[in-house]
Formats: sequence, C-alpha cells, structure tokens
Amino acid sequence: MDIKSFIPPQRILMGPGPSDVSQRVLDALARPTIGHLDPAFVDMMDEMKQLLQYAFKTNNELTFPVSAPGSAGMETCFVNLLEAGDKVIVCQNGVFGGRMKENVERCGATPIMVEDEWGKAIDPDKVEQALKANPDARVLAFVHAETSTGVQSDAKTLTELAHKYDCLVIVDAVTSLGGTPLEVDAWDIDAIYSGTQKCLSAPPGLSPVSFNERAAEVIRNRNSKVQSWFLDLNLVMGYWGAGAKRAYHHTAPINNLYGLHESLLILQQEGLGNAWARHDLHHQALKAGLEAMGLSLLVNEVDRLPQLNAVVIPQGVDEVIVRMRLLQDFNLEIGAGLGSLAGKVWRIGLMGHACSVRNVEYCLQSLDQVLGDMGVIEKGVAVPAAQTILTSAA
Repeated sequence: MDIKSFIPPQRILMGPGPSDVSQRVLDALARPTIGHLDPAFVDMMDEMKQLLQYAFKTNNELTFPVSAPGSAGMETCFVNLLEAGDKVIVCQNGVFGGRMKENVERCGATPIMVEDEWGKAIDPDKVEQALKANPDARVLAFVHAETSTGVQSDAKTLTELAHKYDCLVIVDAVTSLGGTPLEVDAWDIDAIYSGTQKCLSAPPGLSPVSFNERAAEVIRNRNSKVQSWFLDLNLVMGYWGAGAKRAYHHTAPINNLYGLHESLLILQQEGLGNAWARHDLHHQALKAGLEAMGLSLLVNEVDRLPQLNAVVIPQGVDEVIVRMRLLQDFNLEIGAGLGSLAGKVWRIGLMGHACSVRNVEYCLQSLDQVLGDMGVIEKGVAVPAAQTILTSAA
C-alpha cells in the first residue's frame, strides 16, 4: 500500500456543523500531550468548568464536557434522569426531537409526543395541554435551537411550564450555546447539553453539559443504576469534581480539551453579549443578500435562528448540483435539508469563527455565481445588499 499522510482540503465550513476552527484553537490542539491526572491538566479542568459556567450563564457545580460528541451529551441527560416506567413529554419540530424520543424509549420510559410542523417553533399551548393530560410526567424535553430547520423555541417559557406541572426539563442547546441568548440559571433550566463544533468553533468530540441541584438530587437518589457505566454522573463527577484530588474514571481526550479551553477563552474575551450580537448582525446581512437574489428563508423572523439559516430552494433547481459546485469550485460547504425538508432547503451556518463579514460576502458571491449561471437569480445584487446592513451597523 502506498498510503501517505492525510492532508485535508482547505474548506470554508458554512453548513450545520462542524464550523470553521480558528488558528488559535488549532494551535492549542497541537500542544504537548500530558497525563489526564497531571496537576497542570487538573488546573486546566478547573478553568474549563469556569469557562463553561460563563458560556451557559450558570453557577451549577455539575458543569463539564462529556468526553464524546453532542449526541453523548444528550444521552448523558436522559440516562441519568430517567428510569424505566417514567413518562416524558417530548417536543418534536425537527430531526433532533426525534432523537430525544429514541433516548426516552431506550431508557425504558414512555414518550408523550408534542409535535409541531417542521420550520415552526414549539407551541407552548400544546405543551401545556400535554402536561395537564399527563400529571404523572416527570420530564419535559425539547430542542432550544433545532439544527434541522433553523428554528428557535422559547426555552424560558417552556421551562416555566414544566416547573408549573412539577417536571424537570432537558434542553438541547447544541446549536444555541455561544450563538444566541441562553441563560441556564435565569431560566431555571434543570439539565442541558450542547456540542463543541457549532458556535464554540472547536472540533467535534466533546459535549458540554450542565445540571442544576434539582436534577443532581434526582441522580443521587435513583432507584436503579444508570444504564450506561461510562455516562453515569455519579462516577464521572469523581473525575470532574471540585479540587485537585480526582478519581480515575476514563482517559480524557486531552488535546481536544485544550482546543475547547481555547475556544471558550476566545468566547469569554469577546464577551457573550458581543458574540450574540455578532451572530445576529451577520445573519441580517446574509438575509439581506439572499432576499436581494430573490431567495427566501423557511422560518418566520420571530423564531429564526441567526446561526442556522434554512434557505428555500428555488423551483426547478437541482440542490445537489448547487452544493457540489460550491464545494468543488469555491471550497464552500453548506448543508442539505434533512427528513421532510430534504430537497427543499439548504442550511447555511453562521456559527462561531465562521460568522464573519468575509464569510457572509464569500457565500453570497459564490451563490451568486452558481445560481446566476443557472439563470435563476439576478446577479450582482446580493453582496451590496449585505454590505448596506453591515455599514449601517458600523
């Protein structure tokens, strides 16, 4: 075999994730590997917890990154909080609500589904009806930022409803953390999980989670063992707990944690409020450019995620050809639709390091060229429209 070192192509990642990783984070990943119980590494872990608490806007002691991607963060929440026979209200308005349902079932619990149209926010009235009809429900689970559709639901209102009916909440914040307002303590969220590869702009492979004391008490007082040994928080927190004395649980992904530490430091240095404002501004600029071309967004403005834009594909356009040309000719990656939206939308991400003036303009220029060659848009109007928004905000 004549196999050589793998050298990846240089892409601009503007799909639903992963997002572009900054040189600062890439440099951090390349630092010398040390032991996962080394005192220097333990000090870094303590800083990591503080940085994650800042990003989640929480003082929860039980805040740390699970050593696996966002899907493992999701599973961590469900396997620790649910036991066989529990009843869970699960909201679904896209792909990832469906994954929550799968987790509930695999825990031996019963999901009660509250479904909304893909592209629409979760309806609090439907949720309240389900809570009233199921007074024995223990948990309400919902996706804050649905990556498959670009919709953001009202996490504060949904959490208040859950607590009104004596339920815990599990929140999917994979796409919202670092990109759009999210306040774990102020909204009284019980359990929440995210991922590193979206608005935090670190490589995939870690999943930040946070549990408040109400959720931690449930975990400590379970009637049965957590079905996953690896994700059992009663064991994991012996390693991620406070202080320098750590109990060995698993070999942490050391260099990946360096990268997350650096990405969280970048977020802290920018300031959460500034990061949220940046994502919104560049979304407005991208939207202006897309609309100038004659394209439209799937989600109504009130419920729209600034960091994940679901763009309706013009009639008669082969969306696969467009994405392949963008990748091959412009080294630009955007995402396809999932589930019922497959073939109907493109998903354009503006996440973390990828959320920049340069990327907004480059994406619009590239789409202008590809769609203009197909004769389906007016060429040359998108970038000026975006620049008008950016200039007015300067």
